[in-house]
Amino acid sequence: MDAEEPLNLVPLPGSERPERPGFQTHGALAPDTPVEATLILRRRAPLPDDAFTSHLTTQELGDRYGASPEDVQLVTSTLTSLGVTIDEENAAERRVRVSGPVSVLARVFGTDLAEARPADAGADAPSFRQRSGGLSIPAQLDGVVTAVLGLDDRPQARAQFRLTPAAAVTTSYTPPQLGKVYDFPAGTDGSGQTIAIIELGGGYVQADLDTYFAGLGIPSPSVTAVGVDGAANVPGQDPNGADGEVMLDIEVAGALAPGAALLVYFAPNTDAGFLDAISTAAHATPTPAVISVSWGQSEDQWTAQARNAFDQALQDAAALGVTTTVAAGDDGSTDRVGDGKAHVDFPASSPHALACGGTRLEADPSTGAVTSETVWNNGAGNGATGGGVSDVFALPSWQQNVGVPPAPAGGHAGGTPKPHSGTHAGGSAKKGGRGVPDVSAVADPQTGYQVRVDGKDMVIGGTSAVAPLWAALIARLAQSTGTRFGLVQPKLYDSIRAGQVATGFRDITSGNNGAYTAGSGWDACTGLGVPDGARLLSAL
Repeated sequence: MDAEEPLNLVPLPGSERPERPGFQTHGALAPDTPVEATLILRRRAPLPDDAFTSHLTTQELGDRYGASPEDVQLVTSTLTSLGVTIDEENAAERRVRVSGPVSVLARVFGTDLAEARPADAGADAPSFRQRSGGLSIPAQLDGVVTAVLGLDDRPQARAQFRLTPAAAVTTSYTPPQLGKVYDFPAGTDGSGQTIAIIELGGGYVQADLDTYFAGLGIPSPSVTAVGVDGAANVPGQDPNGADGEVMLDIEVAGALAPGAALLVYFAPNTDAGFLDAISTAAHATPTPAVISVSWGQSEDQWTAQARNAFDQALQDAAALGVTTTVAAGDDGSTDRVGDGKAHVDFPASSPHALACGGTRLEADPSTGAVTSETVWNNGAGNGATGGGVSDVFALPSWQQNVGVPPAPAGGHAGGTPKPHSGTHAGGSAKKGGRGVPDVSAVADPQTGYQVRVDGKDMVIGGTSAVAPLWAALIARLAQSTGTRFGLVQPKLYDSIRAGQVATGFRDITSGNNGAYTAGSGWDACTGLGVPDGARLLSAL
């Protein structure tokens, strides 16, 4: 086809890119600049709610609810005819990876790509691709392609961890000491289970891990790095940045479930990379018991197409029996947005993620006896647990009676909460939005986790530590019960009503995260509370 011939394009719903403050453009990208992207295709049939209770095999999920061969063929042949390179096609995961020069991909997807850098960065800082407005797709793919991700490759998420000056640390804990505080089930260590950990940067050094686990008297667990979309384990760049996140995740999960196999998926920090990592991990063999995610971003800083595609990937994981634990955020009820309104973090706000909030813990490390445990909130700008009400995802059936407050007035991420077909969200717009978080554990860096990063011992906090703690607990519960849980919230909430304490939890009733205050039963600060592992095992 003549490169100048106009294409018959149609708008791609939900692809409008929200404004991203803090970036400055520096002109158009050179036409021959290479670009990669991920396309998401429609399901061949809607995923029914009973898929979350009677789990599927990867083969069954792909054959029944993946992309049809006809859709994959239509997409690949259409794009190939337009000069786009097909790098990978995966019907089961409904993903097609494509590449080509800017001149081709910008034309095929109806957009312009500019070079952008953080506004406060120098000329030698790394640059990114930036787009604005909506995307289009060839008309023959209308309704078949539901998302085009990765054209804009500015960082999509941030790591949800917090450092604090050593002088501010009042007490700190090793992960095994927290296993005692939260009474993780005796006689379990995660053996026979796989924990997948998602990372969008940084890396780990095996010698550091060996030193750390030896100091705890624990054999080093099996840790394997898996690259996604060209990313890899690259440690040593920044101990206070992404390396801190990676090591925190591995050390918490590995110390609390040393018998589990840990697979660490490294992906680019883009909407495409993040989604591809989740999908790759969920569909892996053997199927993991749990995926731990310590990265996120305010709901309204995602395109609707990316949120929906990501939520569908979490649905796939749940249907496969995989629980996904996700950090709820470290910036209180505002989620660092800066408009004075309440916001929740995504992907924690997905009803198919187990959202993990944070507490401040005063306990005896040697005995596990708790003196006090309250909502983590160190004041404006100093860290507090995320939590609140989604403006995008409808109230799930299992939260309808627990007292989730109305969604904030003045919608900020796309208007009235809507149920999505094939989700377990249930409810209707009148019933408000999904409440965040579901569960909690210690996150305050002043009462944080003892870890080792890039050769240095330090104390780290943040809800990013809570996600791997809960991942380890889920793995140990799966080992003990001989079953994977997938979407575990219906079992955790177990038909409780507002003000009631769920079985297997210790309620947190003191403190606030800004807009929301803790109280009896579920609340938008610490969810159902912190785990009592042995009682939780009995309940499950």
